[in-house]
Amino acid sequence: MTTEHSAASPVVGSALPRTIPDYLDQLRASLAGADPALIQDALYDAEDYLRSELAVESTKGPGAKSEAEVIAAVASSYGAPEEVADIYRDTEARVQTALRPPRAKLRRSVLGRFFGVAAEPRTYAALFYMMLALATGIFYFTWVVTGLSLSLGLSITIIGIPLLILYFGSVRVLSLVESRLVEVMLGERMPRRPQYTDRDQPLLKRIGQMFTDPRTWTTQLYFLLMLPLGTAYFTIAVTLLSVGLSFLLLPFAVLTGDVRLNTDVGGFLSFDILDGALATTMGWWSLPLMFVLGTLVLFALLHLARGVAYLHGQFAKHLLVRSA
Repeated sequence: MTTEHSAASPVVGSALPRTIPDYLDQLRASLAGADPALIQDALYDAEDYLRSELAVESTKGPGAKSEAEVIAAVASSYGAPEEVADIYRDTEARVQTALRPPRAKLRRSVLGRFFGVAAEPRTYAALFYMMLALATGIFYFTWVVTGLSLSLGLSITIIGIPLLILYFGSVRVLSLVESRLVEVMLGERMPRRPQYTDRDQPLLKRIGQMFTDPRTWTTQLYFLLMLPLGTAYFTIAVTLLSVGLSFLLLPFAVLTGDVRLNTDVGGFLSFDILDGALATTMGWWSLPLMFVLGTLVLFALLHLARGVAYLHGQFAKHLLVRSA
């Protein structure tokens, strides 16, 4: 995200930052209370911009400005930390307002809210996520179990530690990928930039922080839990979708002759093979009821998908996003 200001001035009462860490600390403090995903994106964007400006200045040779002078100049172009924080908050609010689906007048009623879920595109994205979660859950679970077992098993050899570092780095990458899936399909605000790290620190210290960062471990916990969650999501979605469509289409199958009624036998809903054809022991009177029941099951599934979208989005944010 790029912010442009002309004639920006430092906010009164705040000491002008002289280093990149100082600038980022002030930006983090100014964004206190904001969405953790927004804070992560803002810190990464600001650090990337500041370091690119400092790199350009370093190519000018002896006449290059010091880091403090570059930071002061950036406060007039990119913006002081307080100003950048206000811009991010304002932009985030406008984006969320634009992405929020409009509420039709029909949906103010109970029936309108119940059937109106079918008109929201995010409902189908959430349903697709439920069906996709089994595949992603298997992948994440396999990746964590294999990565940890190999890395720890080989830790006594010379390649064990580099392999463990590489594995932890891959966990952060996969966390960002899952965050994008959650935001796009479930509608929960997630980070769009990698996790911020202080690049002024020595490499070994940054590697050590990766091992001690709680989000490294909560992310792996999330990946492990995605297997049972993905299995449950997939099973519920497929089962309800199959039942709903079967009930909904059964009357049409009877009318077209693909399924014939065996009205001579009592009962409500049982299927038999009679004379080589599928027959159901139910009366003609029950066909409209099956159509209505199938419709209700399908719409209940859509509402369930929206509920899963909200709950899983909160679960993913809690485990994948670093708190400010």
